[in-house]
Amino acid sequence: MFNAKRNSQRNAAYATTADFYRIFTEDMDGLYALSLLLTADHETAERCFVSGIDECVGNSQIFKDWAESWARRTIIRNAVRAVTPHPLDGDGTDGVKSGVGLAVRSEIAAVLELRSFERFVFVMSVLEHYSDHECSVLLGCARSDVIAARTRALQQIGSLVALPGQTRTPELKDRSAQPVCRLDDLNVAPLARPA
Repeated sequence: MFNAKRNSQRNAAYATTADFYRIFTEDMDGLYALSLLLTADHETAERCFVSGIDECVGNSQIFKDWAESWARRTIIRNAVRAVTPHPLDGDGTDGVKSGVGLAVRSEIAAVLELRSFERFVFVMSVLEHYSDHECSVLLGCARSDVIAARTRALQQIGSLVALPGQTRTPELKDRSAQPVCRLDDLNVAPLARPA
């Protein structure tokens, strides 16, 4: 009798299939937005989202309290596998694929225009609040690559998004005199992970 009660309590601590279906249903827009920001491609984002559901539902060893963050992490891992961003890739032209047809706010468009590695680092570290160490582990790179990529991403976004009271400029001339980009000015809060 004691073991049955203990097993019941233990099982209640883990997320169930129903818990993950609820998470993916209730936060469908947020999880898909995360997937789209990472992949910059609707088709790949959909595959990452659906794979995330399959992986989460099939995993019975996740604590219930961690289920939402696990769902987001699964989306990120799937996007990393699908896109394979690397700090040394390309010439900076692998952002949004032509024909994606996104009608989005300028700050989101600026994120989608980033090279894949910078986009992943920006989304993971700034929007999802992953540490530099977590980003480097998930992306398979050095922490210094993460720090450099975030700096480049913030500079590019700062040059693409007009700050309140300013006009859009291709480059900031005196970077020491003004911030490259303030996160409050990006208005990306709706896409950030809930606190």
